[in-house]
Amino acid sequence: MTLSNSDHSKEEQRKNAVKELLEDNLKLVEQFGAEYVSSIPDLPDFYTFNNGLMFSHRNFQDFLLSIKKGEKTAIVSGLNASSSMHIAHLSVFDTNLFFQRKYGSRIFLPISDDESYVTGKIASQEEGLKKSLVLCKSVIALGFDINKTTVTIDQIYPQIYNLAIAISRRITLSTVKATYGYTPDKNIGLHFYPAVQAAHVVFPNLFGIPNVLVPIGPDEDPHLRICRDVAELMGYRKPSVLHSIFLPGTDGSKMSKSKDNAIYLLDSKKEVRKKIMNAFSGGQASIEEHRKLGGDPEIDIPFTYLKYFFLSSAESLKLGDEYRRGEILSGEMKGMLLEKINEKLDKFKEAYDKVTYQQMDKIIIKNEDVDIVSLCEKYAV
Repeated sequence: MTLSNSDHSKEEQRKNAVKELLEDNLKLVEQFGAEYVSSIPDLPDFYTFNNGLMFSHRNFQDFLLSIKKGEKTAIVSGLNASSSMHIAHLSVFDTNLFFQRKYGSRIFLPISDDESYVTGKIASQEEGLKKSLVLCKSVIALGFDINKTTVTIDQIYPQIYNLAIAISRRITLSTVKATYGYTPDKNIGLHFYPAVQAAHVVFPNLFGIPNVLVPIGPDEDPHLRICRDVAELMGYRKPSVLHSIFLPGTDGSKMSKSKDNAIYLLDSKKEVRKKIMNAFSGGQASIEEHRKLGGDPEIDIPFTYLKYFFLSSAESLKLGDEYRRGEILSGEMKGMLLEKINEKLDKFKEAYDKVTYQQMDKIIIKNEDVDIVSLCEKYAV
């Protein structure tokens, strides 16, 4: 297959887009005062740190020091109710699970059904509630300890807004506009939501846990810059922050529900296969050309996923070299990823199907009059 000049131009644009997306984390360090995780000595021996999935941080060393002292620690890690969990979520949630299992950290998981609604990502609050319950079920399926994990769905735990109101006096409209660039035509829910986000972050303090870590994607950092300032103004310790890298979607662009370029944990085998086999490749236009010139693993999406989630540093280095020499074809790279993904998703789906409504009732914080089991039955979660 020979590419036309137009196809070559599009191909170059896609390659540049992948590179730019993978380099987005640098902006947090170079422009917004974050530091490289690699600068911290004695990092946890876990794949998200060993493989570079956790890229930058704010005061993460303080959280590690609290752990070493045997102090109580908490992790706040939110989910957006606009869609189900996808593979990029694993960088954060596997890290959360590591700290819970190894150090007993309590996990607080706010599911932002209200943010999804005010941003227009969902059509109704009822949709947000249903999707929040699916996310809660997914959290349990990942293996979180229901006795050490608290899920907050604001719609059924409105007490969070009392804390948000107290916080709102410390956040000015000027700060929100400067941080997010909101214009006067944006709805007031968007302007107020940073106070709700900050309430979620300081929430563990109400349980007597002052040492808080917030692992996030780089696009969530503006929320945390406001939260850290607010926490200090309210007399709490500034929460530590971990930034995972910005993983591109299967097409090389930012993951988006509308583009259907993310591999969701509840995708069928047919859907997973289609997405992986159509994933953006760093290979050449033909087998002959690839054998001769080799591929570029740095922009190859299947290699990127393999490197970060499934291979050791030594294994990914070896595979990348073989790809550059043309010894590994793009189709073979995709086949490797498909096998690894299916194995992981099969285990997740098996655990997901075993989650009970009673487990969900135990993990979700709620008002006394809220019946989680009935809600799960109503929405056939």
